[in-house]
Amino acid sequence: MSRSATRHRTLALALAIGLNTGVLAAGYEFPVAGVNPAVRPAGAPILTEFNKDRAWYDQALRGISRPYPASLRFLEYQGAWHTPFNRPGMPPPYDIRGWHTN
Repeated sequence: MSRSATRHRTLALALAIGLNTGVLAAGYEFPVAGVNPAVRPAGAPILTEFNKDRAWYDQALRGISRPYPASLRFLEYQGAWHTPFNRPGMPPPYDIRGWHTN
């Protein structure tokens, strides 16, 4: 890519960022729960109970052999929020827990 094309792309990116910043500064509120963590949006769902059954623990501990290390005690306090620990990560060769194997 030529130096001129690189400059044009950089300028376009800077303008796009600048225009978006102006929209944000104008007071646009995103309709997504959690953007402003101090305020819960009206109508956002509320979990009143989260039961972790045997299947949940089996999924969370998949690929980890017994005896489980004490560092996994955090699972006892894990709620319904997102955690990358109990989701498949990168494929092999980085898949040390075997989530992507048949």
